[in-house]
Amino acid sequence: MSGSPAWLPRLALHLVPDEPDQVLRLARFRQEHPDVIISPGEFSTWQARIPEAAGETVTIRYTLRELLDRLDQLTGQH
Repeated sequence: MSGSPAWLPRLALHLVPDEPDQVLRLARFRQEHPDVIISPGEFSTWQARIPEAAGETVTIRYTLRELLDRLDQLTGQH
């Protein structure tokens, strides 16, 4: 499968009404890291799973901005 469905940005915008600027950032991150799974978590959080050779790294944050900042640290982006 290549790319994200056209409706995905609209859904993401619905999920983060207080952070509309992060929707494009999320889309870019997903394009650059298709193996990382990012989704809304429980209790109004966001979570990401980064696959690794011996398992995976899971990180959870309260806002999408915080999650993407942490993912940038974990994946070596600035």
